[in-house]
Amino acid sequence: MGKPGQPKRVLFFIATLFKDEEIYYLTRRIIIECFGDTILESAKKYWDYSKYYSAELGEPIFRKFMFFKNLISEADISDIKLQTNQIEEKLSTNGKRTINIDPGYIGLSKLVLATTKDYSHRIYLKDGIYGEVTLIFQDNSFRPYINTYRDYADREYITLFNLMRFIYKDMFC
Repeated sequence: MGKPGQPKRVLFFIATLFKDEEIYYLTRRIIIECFGDTILESAKKYWDYSKYYSAELGEPIFRKFMFFKNLISEADISDIKLQTNQIEEKLSTNGKRTINIDPGYIGLSKLVLATTKDYSHRIYLKDGIYGEVTLIFQDNSFRPYINTYRDYADREYITLFNLMRFIYKDMFC
């Protein structure tokens, strides 16, 4: 019989989608106050993988990732998602978000995102939050699955996630 273990300490990141760079930098300040300093922030990249957010955020939409110095427990991701939802709500205008904030983490074997949306490949965590294994680490690289968001399957993003996994492994494991 297996014995329950403690959650692992993992590399925490936040993915953002936004139109207005000023909103991004305001959000960044709030997020750093909540979660601490970053190790790395990705370059701003034009995001055209879907029209899902266009009516709410406007266009053009950009993506940036923030990776944090402070490791989190895997068990913390649902509480963090609730916090980031509050930040989104605080920064909303006329009932529409001005920024999308998605927390996740990188461990040695997987990249996980937190979401409020249930689907076949997501596991309920707590308080209305689900966890999604978005990428798996296999053969020295992260790999997408059938349900992986198209942008997370992008070679450029996978290269970034592989780099961050290397930093996590080198510095913390």
